[in-house]
Amino acid sequence: MSYTGSCHCGAVRFRLHAEPEELTTCDCSLCVKKNALMTRVHESQLEMLSGADALVEYRWNSGIARHFFCKHCGIYTFHRKRAMPDHFGVNIHCLDDFDHSSLPVRATEGANMSLHGNSLRDVWPGPREAS
Repeated sequence: MSYTGSCHCGAVRFRLHAEPEELTTCDCSLCVKKNALMTRVHESQLEMLSGADALVEYRWNSGIARHFFCKHCGIYTFHRKRAMPDHFGVNIHCLDDFDHSSLPVRATEGANMSLHGNSLRDVWPGPREAS
């Protein structure tokens, strides 16, 4: 199964070669502000169709995660994950005609994972159950 997706203005178009099975939220300061609802896919399952030149990249804190936005309409389309650099988190709301209402949503902890400095955890605890 595959799904097409885009930013709001259509400058960025992509195809997801995967069936989303779970959605995630994140409590890091960036995801909270952009109200992200994402699905995770391996990098081989995300194909750019057009508009790679319309993407702008935002990195913060450790600089490992790479967040991509359309430079024209500002929509967050996807990001390369920090904890799994060979995976993308894809904005589920960018998928065309996709009903996500039956998918489970898992809350992930990003706020403490994103710390930079002496208080970094040795091991990231991974996703936590939604409450």
